[in-house]
Amino acid sequence: MSIWWSLHLRREAASVPLARRLLIGTMETAGVDPEISYDLSVALSEACANAVEHGGGPASGASEAYRVTAYLDGEKCRIEVADPGPGPGAGPVRVRTPRPARPDAEHGRGLFLIRELADHVHIGARPGRGGTVVSFDKILKWRTDPSLLTA
Repeated sequence: MSIWWSLHLRREAASVPLARRLLIGTMETAGVDPEISYDLSVALSEACANAVEHGGGPASGASEAYRVTAYLDGEKCRIEVADPGPGPGAGPVRVRTPRPARPDAEHGRGLFLIRELADHVHIGARPGRGGTVVSFDKILKWRTDPSLLTA
C-alpha cells in the first residue's frame, strides 16, 4: 500500500498539532502499529516546531509558510518538513549528533528527539530554493487488524 500527502502550512504554532493529527489518522487507518505512529508523530511535531520557530520571517524575506509531506510506501514511512528560512547553505549539511539538552533548558531537544525516534535523519538545504529540509524515515510495523482493510 502507498499513501502520501502534502500540507502547505502557515508558520504558526497551531499548525503543529494539525500535521500531527493528520499523520496519526493516516497511520491508524493504514494499520500501522500505534507505537510506531506515536514515535513518528513526536518526531514530526519537533520538525514542525523547528520550522515554525526557525523557518525565516519578515526580516529574512522568507515566506510565512512551510511544507510537510508524508509518504507511507510499503514497509517505510518518510516525512519531510521544508521551510524557507535561512537554511544551512548549499548542499547537504553534516550535523553533529546533538547532545541532550540540560534538564532546565526550554529548547534544544528537537533534533535529538528526531534522531532517537527515526531510523534515518537527513538535514539539508532545499535544492534550488534556499531554506531547510528535515527528512526522516522509519521502518513500519503493522497491526493485525487495520481499519482500512475491515471498512
